Amino acid sequence: MLSFIDEVRLDHQAPRSERETAIVSLAFTILAVAVTALVVYGAYFGLITALILRSIFFSLVSSAGLLFVGLKARNSWVRYLCYALAAVALVPGFHLWSTYFDIIMRGAMATPPDLWIFVGLMAALLVLVRMAVGWALVVLVAVALAYAWFGYLIPGQYGHGGYGIRRLASMLMLSTEGVYGLPMGVAVEYIFLFALLGTLLMKVGTGEVFVDIARGLTGRMQGGPGLSAALSSTMLGTINGSAVANVVTTGTFTIPLMKRVGYSATLAGAIEAAASSAGQILPPVMGAAAFLMAEIIGVPYSHIAFAAILPAALYCIALLVAVRLEAGRLGLERDMEGGLALLRETLLRRGYLLLPLFALVGFLIAGYTPTRAAVMCLVMALIISPWRAETRVGPIGLAQVCRDTLISSIPIVAAVAAAGAVIGVLNLTGLGLMLSGLIVDLGGDSIWTILILTALVSFVLGMGLPTSAAYLLLAVLVAPALTRLGVPAIVAHMFIFYYGLVSAITPPVALAAYAAASISGGDANKTAFEAVRLGFVKLLVPFLFATMPGLLMIGSSFEITLSALLATIGIVGLTIAFAGWLVRPLGAGERLVMTVTSLMVLWPTAVTATDPVTLFMRLAGIAGLAFVIYRASTSTLQTLSVNSKAS
Repeated sequence: MLSFIDEVRLDHQAPRSERETAIVSLAFTILAVAVTALVVYGAYFGLITALILRSIFFSLVSSAGLLFVGLKARNSWVRYLCYALAAVALVPGFHLWSTYFDIIMRGAMATPPDLWIFVGLMAALLVLVRMAVGWALVVLVAVALAYAWFGYLIPGQYGHGGYGIRRLASMLMLSTEGVYGLPMGVAVEYIFLFALLGTLLMKVGTGEVFVDIARGLTGRMQGGPGLSAALSSTMLGTINGSAVANVVTTGTFTIPLMKRVGYSATLAGAIEAAASSAGQILPPVMGAAAFLMAEIIGVPYSHIAFAAILPAALYCIALLVAVRLEAGRLGLERDMEGGLALLRETLLRRGYLLLPLFALVGFLIAGYTPTRAAVMCLVMALIISPWRAETRVGPIGLAQVCRDTLISSIPIVAAVAAAGAVIGVLNLTGLGLMLSGLIVDLGGDSIWTILILTALVSFVLGMGLPTSAAYLLLAVLVAPALTRLGVPAIVAHMFIFYYGLVSAITPPVALAAYAAASISGGDANKTAFEAVRLGFVKLLVPFLFATMPGLLMIGSSFEITLSALLATIGIVGLTIAFAGWLVRPLGAGERLVMTVTSLMVLWPTAVTATDPVTLFMRLAGIAGLAFVIYRASTSTLQTLSVNSKAS
């Protein structure tokens, strides 16, 4: 997403005239306002049929995206081709709107005009995906379409009779099983709406409030800028759910501040990247894929957000502990401009800007649907914005909010449209169930083998696709393999959700880490590896879901509490071992003991297991951690005592 936006904004070499730029910019603004009005109206009133709403939404978004692509093209013929495709992209939505009842009467069977419109739709989609997302998803869609068309040439169980363009058009365009399927429904009903809310809150200054609150809480502590970066980025993530957006928003302030007090460029970028990626797993908004999960599982979004609280808290705790330990290891300075005075001033002068966020949580708890709650919070944000001149948003500002929201949403909408086409082919041909069965056959009856295979597949897909697209494919291909073994649906989907989004900080993609490195000036790959070390919880905690479902709020109060306690002890122990510092540097033997004993606390059996082996392992692990911590603390106290006597 970052490269897509930056290329368009920063490409000054494209041979476009000022008049052309003005016309395209005006058209883009009109489309942005139209998309916003459509989404808000549909979210609040809900009177638009799903197929019509989704098709018009995608037509408007894809047309706007292609205008952007055309505006940055350096070859004139490419530019005008994109403009032509932008016009073509508008046709399917309004065609389905005008012929909707006719489509129903003929059982969604494609007619000759439908076939031409379908070809135009796929051409516009593939070009948009290529420019906004990359080649990986384009190749995946092309392979899926080829498999549907030429399946009769494949022998064995993976072959089929083949489907012509008429059948593909009926499935992928004239129904809610393809491009306009559930993923597109989530994009129009949730993703764009919450992105709009996040953009508006950023416009009125809520992001700056988060940064100053974090500085007020941590500024006087050692390594306070690192802690404030972690806190502000995670808080900001609660309203936008985008790792890269968090980095470029808060990182421009927090990274230079961290470097000023002694953090290296690599470590400062890694802290910002790891903290920013917390927004994808942190309620109440989380990432776009969380809304998809709620629809696929068939539970309210509030249930998903509630289940995500403890894993997200574990990630944040481990990150804050790691940042504090790094500050101690490096002997860093404090941010003397922060502290309680800044916190008090921020809350008194600008604390009211947090009201929409608190209202969002309140509306969700009160039983409002997420869409209705988001609309109410949008209204509240507009009501409070005129209270001060610096937060006031006028008509031009609102138009800019619509533009910025559309820009940030284009890659996600393109990804879910492409993923919807792939899922439609998988359902049409039955390949999805066969691949899920293949994973079960490879893993046998071993849940851990299947979890490892699932993690590998999820990780690989996550490296080449955006989180939402990766999750959608994993939900179709992989999640059924876990649920067939008796794993609860929310456990299976949360597992693939975590591994699908970890690519934000893991090479070779690591968009959040690379964005942070571009700000810090550090090495991109080193920044990514440091971010993985700081954010290792994303790689570990999914495996805990299988043995500690209490982490997802499944089970009794005792099971949930015990799961949270054991997971916290084990993860904090691993964080200390990875940092290699507590109150003094830890030796290699001490770090090894802490690593082993932490894993013993997280022993992979049911959290309520009472067999002697499990009890011994966990108690021995806790005792081992306590011993190392006691040894490090007492040796430090003895050293301080000797130094004081000598002085």
